[in-house]
Order: sequence, then structure tokens, then C-alpha cells
Amino acid sequence: MDSIKKKTEAAVAALEARFLEREELVRLVLLGVMAGENTLLVGPPGTAKSQLARAVSGLFGGAGWFEYLLTRFTTPDEVFGPVSLRELKQDRYVRQTEGYLPTARFAFLDEIFKSGSAILNALLSLLNERVYYNGREKEQAPLLSLIAASNELPEETEGLAALYDRFLIRYEVGFLKHMSSYERMFTLPAEPVPALLSVADVESVRERAARVALPEPIVLFLFQLKTDADDRDLSVSDRRWRKIGDAWRTSAALNGRDEVSVWDTIFTPHMLWDVPEALPAVREWFESRFDAALAIECEAELPLASYAATLERWTSRKPELMGHQFRKELKAAPAQRPEAADSLLEQARDELLTQGQSLRRALVRFHERERGRPDELRRLNVLLPDPVAAAAKYVTARIRGERVLHDMMALYRALFDADMPGVEYDFTL
Repeated sequence: MDSIKKKTEAAVAALEARFLEREELVRLVLLGVMAGENTLLVGPPGTAKSQLARAVSGLFGGAGWFEYLLTRFTTPDEVFGPVSLRELKQDRYVRQTEGYLPTARFAFLDEIFKSGSAILNALLSLLNERVYYNGREKEQAPLLSLIAASNELPEETEGLAALYDRFLIRYEVGFLKHMSSYERMFTLPAEPVPALLSVADVESVRERAARVALPEPIVLFLFQLKTDADDRDLSVSDRRWRKIGDAWRTSAALNGRDEVSVWDTIFTPHMLWDVPEALPAVREWFESRFDAALAIECEAELPLASYAATLERWTSRKPELMGHQFRKELKAAPAQRPEAADSLLEQARDELLTQGQSLRRALVRFHERERGRPDELRRLNVLLPDPVAAAAKYVTARIRGERVLHDMMALYRALFDADMPGVEYDFTL
């Protein structure tokens, strides 16, 4: 898997050198190929949708490539192959599929939603089960991934929901936005992309993905996303939720891991939206759930839940503890002080001190790792588009821990009128 991971990294670099401002898209498409999923590109003409599809095929040598521009006049013969006259004379309706979509490893269908019902219906099993029904025979298609494009999405009344659901990955492609891209546009590599990957690599990733575990926090994360989608009337089928989980497992397998990490889920918003306009809202609630899932994953390194529970427990008893401390300082008669008061105060002092010192050490270690965190994330997930920006999420986790430590020190000071010893910490970092 280390070899495949390095080749995938080289493949990403080769595509990025040719397709500007497409960092996220090239990674999504490669993940789709590894997971055996189809990709739908939505956007105006002239945004290099077909060129990107050809380049992805070129990464695998370019063999078994099929592409076609669909219109309402396109016939099944043009896509699936002509009917065999020899077989027809024997009363068998069989197509000669060699060189057409049923025998392709990679395919690109432009304006897919404009084709007729005969083509669209035949695509359903081909896209989902990788099966083509050729007359009475069921042929297993070698299709690794199909990329489709459309300038517009189908209307709900057109009855294309089943086909639309077959595209797990959906991406809106726009024109270039940055001046630097227009400067580089005229010096892009002219030669084809090198053949860096193979079908065997894909098969190896998929075999390993089948053995990758979805830990309980990740399953909970998936269910929370489903709940959020339901609350927002976002229609996501059970099949798509299963495929989303499988895409996460594929990402983990590609990176040589046997368990899904929250960082394998980063592309999920592009697997959830129905219309491109919904993506910003989907990103917003996904990020909220992602941050919560990341906090759970950080617990082993920075167990904030335990420290926060200690703080909350003693904060809830602050009036009682301060009353005991006040009477103790006044040297009240033993009869006026509860028998367990001194013991409770000592327990609070010891636990706050122990937990405060422990949290301080954990925060220092956590902060020391921040400089190397982008490299760690890059090793964790080779498809991560911006490891530096991703690493910033750990700063948020540290800040939450610092707030707990600050409040714990303030409570200690209020109860015992002294600074917590051994917990000096620079909160300005």
C-alpha cells in the first residue's frame, strides 16, 4: 500500500499540474476510481470536464476508454454497440459490445441527462452493479469508474432520480478565478499524463477496503449526518449512505490503515447535495459534526471530556465548598462544621491540582506537535487538499483545552485563595 500511496500522490501532482484550481476535484475523482464510484461534473462548457476524464484514464494507460456526447437522438447502438446480424438471424438479440461502453474500463458521457429512456434505463445496472444485460445474457462490465457531465441538472419531473442517485460524487465545476491561473494557463504541460497507476492497484485498494473497520464514533458520525440530512429534507438513500461509508473505508485503505479516521470523511459534502446551491449549507452542518467527531478522536491525546467533567463537578459544588472554606478560615467550632467538610475540601484540592497539572502537560505536548501536524495529516491521508488549513482544526481543540485549564485554575484560586502550583501556562500562544 505504501507503493500505491506514493503513486497516487504522483498522480495527484500530475493532474494538478494540468488542471488549475482543481485540487479538490482531482482528489475526489481518484477516490471515486479507487472506490468504484461514478462522478458527475456539473458546469458550463469549457471547464475541462472531458479533458480531466481523459487524463484520469491516461493515468491507467488509457486502455479501455469510451466517451460519447449524448443527445435526445442518440441511439443505444451508439453507446452499447450495434446488434449482431448473425445472432439476429438465429432469433437472438445480442449486441456487439466490444469497443463500446459495456467493455470500457473508463468512460465519459457528456450531457448524460439529455439521452433517451432506452439508454438511461440500460445505464442503471451498469452504473450500480457493473452489469450489462445483453439480450438474455448478463455480462459483467470491467468498468472502474464512469465520469459524466452536464451543463444543467434534470428537473424533478423528468423521472431521472434513479440515475442521479447512481452518482455518489457530485461536483460543480466553474471557470478559473485567480489571475495566477491565467498566467500559468499558457505554460501548462502539453504532453499526456504518465501512466502511474494500474488496474491491479485499484483491486488491491478495494480488497483492503473490504477489511477496513468503521469504529463506533465514525458510525455515530455517519448517523448524525443522516439525522441532519433528514431534518433539512435532504433526500439521501440508504444505498448512498452505504456507499459513503465504503468511500471512507477506501480512503483508509489507500492510506494503509485498517480503521477509518475522521480525516477520511473530508469529501463527504460532495456526496450529499442534490443541487449545487445546497453545498454551502451542507458544508456548514457537516463541519459542525466533523469538529465534534475530531474532538472525540483527539480524546486519546487530549481527553478534554474527562477534564471538563472534573471541572463541572466541582464547579457545581462551588457554593458548598466556599462555605466550608469560609468557616474553616474563621476557625469555626467543630459543631458548626460538617464532619466531612475538611475531607471534601482536601478531595477538591487534590483532584483539581492533579487534573490541572495533567491537563497542562497534555496541552504542552499537544502544542509541541502543532508544527509537525500538517506533515502528520499528509501522511494520514494523501488526498488531503490543504494539510496546513486542516491542521488549524487542532488549534481549536487546544484552545478548548486552554479554556478548561483557565477555568480550573480560577476555581482553585476562588476556593483556596492561592494559585494552583505547577500549572504555569502561557495562554497567549
